[in-house]
Amino acid sequence: MIEVELDGHIVKDVKFTGGCNGNLKAIPKLVQGLTVEQVEEKLSGISCSGRPTSCGDQLAKACRAALEAQNA
Repeated sequence: MIEVELDGHIVKDVKFTGGCNGNLKAIPKLVQGLTVEQVEEKLSGISCSGRPTSCGDQLAKACRAALEAQNA
């Protein structure tokens, strides 16, 4: 599960439940302050251990969903 808090198009906070502990601590710090579009550009399509997705890829999708929900 990923919780994303936005301020307009800007990522304000990210909280992960589950996944690789080190990555899940680092990724929120790296994307804080980026736009949703920047997160998508950097993280979309990344795979992990042969899986077609990753924590980063899922974060990009979660950011887009949060933005769309905010604008609905």
